[in-house]
Amino acid sequence: MAMGCSGKFIDIGANLLDPVFSGTYHGTQRHESDFEAVLLRSSSVGCNRIILTAGMLSEATEAIELIKSRSDNNDTSNSDSSEVRLYSTVGVHPTRCDEFKVSDITAHIEKLHSLIVENPNVVVAVGELGLDYDRLNFCSKEQQMIGFKAQLELARRTSLPLFLHNRNCDRDLLEVLKQNREMWEKGGGVVHSFDGSADLAREFIELGLYIGLNGCSLKTAENLEVIKTIPSNRILLETDAPWCDIRATHAGHHLISTKFESKKEKKFEMGITVKNRQEPCHIVQVLEVVAGARGEVSKPRDNI
Repeated sequence: MAMGCSGKFIDIGANLLDPVFSGTYHGTQRHESDFEAVLLRSSSVGCNRIILTAGMLSEATEAIELIKSRSDNNDTSNSDSSEVRLYSTVGVHPTRCDEFKVSDITAHIEKLHSLIVENPNVVVAVGELGLDYDRLNFCSKEQQMIGFKAQLELARRTSLPLFLHNRNCDRDLLEVLKQNREMWEKGGGVVHSFDGSADLAREFIELGLYIGLNGCSLKTAENLEVIKTIPSNRILLETDAPWCDIRATHAGHHLISTKFESKKEKKFEMGITVKNRQEPCHIVQVLEVVAGARGEVSKPRDNI
């Protein structure tokens, strides 16, 4: 996984299976699918590699089927650098770890493992896995821990990086990673959507992990101070689309120079972004805020 290369971006985390990219919001169809337009906008800012984040077995299966249906996606001989290529994670999100109750844990891990090894050109990480104590109404701490530890076996067997979820769980995720380092350190990983302290970021980095930043990482003045302390070679960028847009109330919003025309979903117009719906194209805004907060140069772009 990389933040960008040769002037191009890789969005390391986007939830492009979300119904909003098919025009459905809160169960109501508001407009036609604009999935292809979303990819076109992504390409227009140089974001031509996107990793879809899957949160359960069925979602990973759906993501892989979508990717494989795009016939050119896995053609490494394709010389068109503007072509958007999609990849996926395979894993179980902490809030969905009750999935491991449905069948034997070992059997479920085997299903996930099979999906990974059968799709080597598509699956690039194990995840989204980790801990989330903000939403225990979906899954208990105990069950989340069972699911998290079980999935480290996937990292051990595949040497793929971890795509980690770390939400309001104190040091629990860090401690599990420390105690089981031999299971995952060969592939490494990234703590996505990081919004913790500078000390916590430093400890993750000392384990060899990367720090994933998106709009939810950049909301407050304290967040912006934290990202100043992270070595640039340990930062990865993501959008977490359709979530984590950078809003006018956020501390770093004034650092954005690239603007996109948008309309509410009820007034949808093909070719124009949907208000408050994050897309991979917005990764350029994430870069502008990160670079601006750190006092680094982010080359201005014309408004889009």
